[in-house]
Amino acid sequence: MPDTYLEHPQKPEHGDYASSFPLKLARSTGMKPLEIAQVLVSLMPKTPDIDAVTAAPPGFVNFKLSNKWLSDLVSSILDQGQRYGNVNLGNGSCRVQIEFVSANPTGPLHVGNGRGAVLGSAVASVMKAAGFDVEKEYYLNDAGSQMEAFYHSLYARYQQCLGKDAEVPENGYQGAYLIDLAKEIVGEKGEGFLLLPEGEALVKLGELGLQKMVAKIREDLELLGVTYDTWFSERSLYDGGLFNSVIGRLHDSGYIAQKEKATWFMSTALGEDKDNVVIRSDGTPTYFGSDIAYHYNKFMERKFDRVIDIWGADHQGHVPRVKAVVSALGINSDRLTIIISQMVTLKRGEEIVKMSKRTGDSISLREVIEEVGADACRFFFLQRTADSHMDFDLELAKKQSADNPVYYVQYAHARIASILRLAKDKNIDFSGGDVSSLSSEPELALMRKLALLPELVETAARTLEPHQLAYYAQEVATVFHGFYRDCRVISDNEALTAARLKLVSAAKTVLAKTLDLMGMTAPEKM
Repeated sequence: MPDTYLEHPQKPEHGDYASSFPLKLARSTGMKPLEIAQVLVSLMPKTPDIDAVTAAPPGFVNFKLSNKWLSDLVSSILDQGQRYGNVNLGNGSCRVQIEFVSANPTGPLHVGNGRGAVLGSAVASVMKAAGFDVEKEYYLNDAGSQMEAFYHSLYARYQQCLGKDAEVPENGYQGAYLIDLAKEIVGEKGEGFLLLPEGEALVKLGELGLQKMVAKIREDLELLGVTYDTWFSERSLYDGGLFNSVIGRLHDSGYIAQKEKATWFMSTALGEDKDNVVIRSDGTPTYFGSDIAYHYNKFMERKFDRVIDIWGADHQGHVPRVKAVVSALGINSDRLTIIISQMVTLKRGEEIVKMSKRTGDSISLREVIEEVGADACRFFFLQRTADSHMDFDLELAKKQSADNPVYYVQYAHARIASILRLAKDKNIDFSGGDVSSLSSEPELALMRKLALLPELVETAARTLEPHQLAYYAQEVATVFHGFYRDCRVISDNEALTAARLKLVSAAKTVLAKTLDLMGMTAPEKM
């Protein structure tokens, strides 16, 4: 039996839902698809929720929702409030961990990190609304060679700030942000670190610098409206002995080998093109080695049912080997989903922007947030699928016109709020409004659009594609603006006014919920 599912017809006049089931049955039955559709229509029982069921070429069954169902929906939205749109896909018992951003704490976050941050937080919001038990995590890379390079670079800048002759290592971090960080520490601690032996100074200064960088990362993310349930330290994987234990487990299973003075995970045994180093010849673990222990911790120690990793574009090649090692650990790799967030190009109109006027370095995430605001950042970052490269037009993001989708959507919410304030000022009680009396196309079109939110939440949670929220928010705004143009809400007709105010209030609830799922504000005035 072919799979059956409903979809939305491309043309609204064909109905609210359609099934192509007759097209799939044609070969096995020897009948024409349209004939099958006509037979199915004749067998459909009448229901007050469906106004019409029709057959359409070449073999579709179309369904049109009844006006009664739509008007009842408005009351349901108002009764549920911000719970409207929630679905019970996860039953509240499926534990999902979403790890995202996890940038090295060696420098400020960049715009690409911001895209991953918004994507991760929106996926978390949608999955919570779909009934999953979600935990958001930042994996803090506070161990390894990059931290050593950071420590040495900061120590050099610290010495320079105190008039000493010191050079930043060739493999160090050259950004101007380290000079600012060193000045900040000098202002707080003076030359105290120069009085210590170099080895001790490196560690103590480095640890202080690490704490400050992590604090700055937290601040930048909070500016964007992104928070975490857990900040997980890479260092803990080694301090607690987990890394050695997991590598030992893989060794006992035959997946670890020694060659070229290094320790390798035998990825080829699981169908990969090449094996991968987990411990270098100098005895230091690789990023991949850390990831092995980290994913073991997620699945086996903390027992998440599902793990979602959101990585930057430069980690694309890392995906197959992490999937392979998860399988080698005896974990179904289908429980691990890895999303790659592609690059962002900043523009001002047609001009590509690469460097910060303030620092001369690449533009930081904080600078973009300060220029266009967190709401604009979140909306623009969510406008494209994660796997597509995106252009971020800073000038467009600041426009107060319909050309700017952020302004367009938020203005729709503010306009609704204004209508409801006017109704309150006029002491209009619309709680008894009869929405079933509304039958014009603009009114029904708005109801139909509001009906889609629960379906959208479920689809976005299944596909992990929160960009659908941005599209939906624009669609709701467009349909509402059309309704507002064609239907006077507050008039001398008290019954009509009450019914339309009820519909308008439901639209406000849906827009606010959609913006909330995207992590954006729903302004009452603009």
